[in-house]
Amino acid sequence: MNTSLHDASDSLLTDLYQLTMAYGFWKSGLADHEGVFHLFFRRAPFGGNHTLSCGLENVIRYIDALRFEPEELAYLETLKGNDDNPLFEPDFLAYLGKLAFACNLDAIPEGTIVFPLEPMIRVQGPIIQCQLLETPLLNLMNFPSLIATKAARICRAAAGDSVLEFGLRRAQGVDGALTASRAAYIGGCDATSNVLAGKRFGIPVRGTIAHSWVMAFADETQAFRTYSQVMPNNCVLLVDTYSTIAGVGKAIQIGKELATKGYKLAGIRLDSGDLADLSKKARELLDNNGFADARIVASNDLDETSIRDLKARQAAIDIWGVGTRLVTAFDQPALDGVYKLAAVRSPGQDWEYKIKVSEQSAKATTPGIQQVRRYYRDSLYDGDVIYDPKTDMRAGCTLIDPSNPDRRKKIGPDTPYRDLLIPIYRQGKRVYEPPPLQEIRQQVQKEITSFPLPVMRLVDPRAYPVGHEQSLHELKTELTRRTGLEKTEAK
Repeated sequence: MNTSLHDASDSLLTDLYQLTMAYGFWKSGLADHEGVFHLFFRRAPFGGNHTLSCGLENVIRYIDALRFEPEELAYLETLKGNDDNPLFEPDFLAYLGKLAFACNLDAIPEGTIVFPLEPMIRVQGPIIQCQLLETPLLNLMNFPSLIATKAARICRAAAGDSVLEFGLRRAQGVDGALTASRAAYIGGCDATSNVLAGKRFGIPVRGTIAHSWVMAFADETQAFRTYSQVMPNNCVLLVDTYSTIAGVGKAIQIGKELATKGYKLAGIRLDSGDLADLSKKARELLDNNGFADARIVASNDLDETSIRDLKARQAAIDIWGVGTRLVTAFDQPALDGVYKLAAVRSPGQDWEYKIKVSEQSAKATTPGIQQVRRYYRDSLYDGDVIYDPKTDMRAGCTLIDPSNPDRRKKIGPDTPYRDLLIPIYRQGKRVYEPPPLQEIRQQVQKEITSFPLPVMRLVDPRAYPVGHEQSLHELKTELTRRTGLEKTEAK
């Protein structure tokens, strides 16, 4: 099964400034200096407190195929600078043509819940290669993580009911649609309407009829009857083209005809109107006529908020078809994932830690080589610490909240834990095989139930303890102070 979005090299899937910086590193003799970069997000989406990590498999496919093909180099050769001369020297393009990935890459596996500032990916290696990965890694991680997070929220609102992803027609292009279908399945959706996603990723596909089918016939009964004859084993009837309740009555009539042939009316679909009221009336009609097993499917601009409201009104809906507001992440169109340099070193030298400071405190970065350790107590996660792997943690540690250093949490030495970043590549060689999609889905559900319930609330979730280990906090504080002094002296 082909589980990638593309079949060929996508080395030019990048911003031009990544290539100009790579050229600068090469031209300056810095190409083989080492760097450490971290990919993380600053703020959780949708008013929540976390994000679901998603997209690693396509990161792997991208890196496995990473090479600059002759036709790509030929295109780069045509690019001109402001003086109308070539932007890149031929020797640099020849260097790119021979480039072989040689970095270490560690990542948090797909389906893991991640909190702001925690590195989802860490890349260490020749700085020119690390830099070239910035744009593609962000592109391949930001959107699927956003959609998987949205899907998980919707599925939690559905409280055990089946959720179907129906967003292909409203998705942001072909890649957006395929990425969204895969991410939504990871997040908890049971199936997709996207047949190509079904074939490519092994996702179950579902679908019945649209209003155009009903309108194409002389009357609604004829439309329902014809469809039941064509697809007796997949008969879910859309009942709101004209009068919803009248449509339910006609669906019941067709259901009785199906029964005489040994088939069942699988269900009806509601796509407009007061879904709570209509679903309860439809349920009563179906039950009173012997169709207690017929499912009621609802669609029409659904998301976690509308589903939660409909559940509160005791809507008699069994299956939720969610489209636009899921695949476009309607209420938050982007995850603010970033990729930042944290350390550099010359060959044979010690690491020099780097920090970016800003007038906006939220945009200040964390220096050093980072790992995330997740502690748990009584089978529930209890707190995460971001730390340098060289730090001796055997005596326990103290989590210091980056946004409020006075807020601290002590972790004892015997507290169970797991480190979230795991090796994916070592010196350019892949050492990790992505798990099956079904296994990632199961990991999501395990993750959700491993946090205290208040942390996973859809509305006003309780903060989960995440902090820097004390020595990392002190390093950041000292580098921030030094940088501030340098800025003052420069003035």
